[in-house]
Amino acid sequence: MNRNNVEDLATGPQGAGRGVDAQRHSGPAIRAFFRISEEWKLSVEEQLDLLGMESRSTFFNWKRAQNARLDRDQLERVSHVLGIYKALRILFPSVEQANAWVKKPNAAPLFEGQPALGRMREGIRGLFAVRSYLDAQRGGWA
Repeated sequence: MNRNNVEDLATGPQGAGRGVDAQRHSGPAIRAFFRISEEWKLSVEEQLDLLGMESRSTFFNWKRAQNARLDRDQLERVSHVLGIYKALRILFPSVEQANAWVKKPNAAPLFEGQPALGRMREGIRGLFAVRSYLDAQRGGWA
């Protein structure tokens, strides 16, 4: 995937949806999402929740073809996943630690002892909250 496409989607909540050509970004976005899901060892149900999808058949078609036509909501969700992934890679010294973080219990008040993935599965607000938390931890925008 072209790094500029990832940066376009991962620049903040405004990156997905406003002025972004959904058709142009959908393919690279879904391919990045599936790679991240693999690294994070996400189940199908967890991936469906993060994408805000109910249709397993559409999901598996996208996964098989590595292409999709994401709507604005899905692009925003993937944008947040990319931002979370990027922040974790900055914050942690190893890829293994960064990838494991989403499923480890977390004592920060935002997570109430639960893994960040639980919060992320709550929808756009949960994804935004986790992304904002991580961006604040790394000294970025909050």
